[in-house]
Amino acid sequence: MLAFIGGTGLTRMDNLRIIDAHTLATRFGAPSAPVLEGALEGQPVLFLARHGDPHVLLPHQVNYRANLAALKAAGATAIVAANAVGGITAQAATGALVLPDQIIDYTYGREMTLFDDLNDPLVHVDFSWPFDIALRNALKARLGAADLHWNDGGCYGATQGPRLETAAEIARMERDGCDIVGMTGMPEAVLARELGLPYAMLSLVVNPAAGKSSHEITMAEIDAVIHDGMANVRKVLADFALHYTP
Repeated sequence: MLAFIGGTGLTRMDNLRIIDAHTLATRFGAPSAPVLEGALEGQPVLFLARHGDPHVLLPHQVNYRANLAALKAAGATAIVAANAVGGITAQAATGALVLPDQIIDYTYGREMTLFDDLNDPLVHVDFSWPFDIALRNALKARLGAADLHWNDGGCYGATQGPRLETAAEIARMERDGCDIVGMTGMPEAVLARELGLPYAMLSLVVNPAAGKSSHEITMAEIDAVIHDGMANVRKVLADFALHYTP
């Protein structure tokens, strides 16, 4: 069953009917919100609000391990994560959708593995290509069918937050090869890999990253882009759910 992780607004898809809300306990604690089970024109789907419902959890406060474990327990077999990001390079213009293919992790102090108990086996997962190739290709096909501005590939830089980055930090990230910057991609992606869940990310560029514009970044500016851009994200993901076959 396909699962989506993102904001609560993801459930505002046309022809989506929410069937149930599963309040699940995991050995890592409670997830951010109940796992919502829905039917999209008869296609079963799951939703999880990453930051809670309502949005109350800061990126470093999210219990990513519980979120991924809860989705697995609810029957998820693949995950597409939606997130808002800042644009660093020219290919990541404000309002564009980016389908990243790499990650650089700048976070710290987060629970990064499901296997940290002394009784757990020692596990080192291959994370050379952090996003599932088949799932990315399926998303590419639906993005290609949509009349939207989007980019195939790019490196997602995951920062700690909740503050935005300095111009010097963004300059360093650009030298490192990052195209976009966000705060939620890690450890979400690697935990999905540890669980054997195919995982891909669809990122909406909501602002130029620090030092990439001549004016101060404001939440009003970001919110305006999110309002319009998330409608495109919902459209793409709804279409994807109807066409996706594992």
